[in-house]
Amino acid sequence: MSDSSSDRSTAPAPAPALEVWCDLQCPDCRTALDDLRALRARYGERLEVRLRHFPLEKNKHAFAAAQAAEEAWEQGRGWPYVEALLGRVEELGRRGEPFLVELARELDLDAEEFDTALIDGRHILFVDADQAEGKAIGVTGTPTYVIGGERLDGGKSQEGLRERIEGIADRLLAGQQEH
Repeated sequence: MSDSSSDRSTAPAPAPALEVWCDLQCPDCRTALDDLRALRARYGERLEVRLRHFPLEKNKHAFAAAQAAEEAWEQGRGWPYVEALLGRVEELGRRGEPFLVELARELDLDAEEFDTALIDGRHILFVDADQAEGKAIGVTGTPTYVIGGERLDGGKSQEGLRERIEGIADRLLAGQQEH
């Protein structure tokens, strides 16, 4: 039998996670994109940045956009798709679901598969589960960040949020090095 304490010490500690609850038609989430890029650049693989879906009812195409993002992840290009989509939220608002498929084509993804995924609803349960979990932990608007058990609401103000997230991430990473 192996000694479980030695197994733990040789395995790398999992990266702390930053969960970003996002509505992909939300202008505030677009504004947060620069912070997300900066955090991903600063921490690389030491911090796992996870997009979580929280489509708001007021944004008519947000639920379809979340499904499209899941299809992009399935095709191996989640972040590029999400970043491109958030950069063009007004266009999504004007053009709706056809724009989601067109954007996939622009990014050399399988646009036909996007179209099919939006029709057959294969990602609906995943998006519903994210939204339900968000509600359960008190997410009410987007973007909302959760890191180290702390919830930070970027929908009210994003002023100083990146610095607060970095402070928490640095503390979590320093704690990992002590073990």
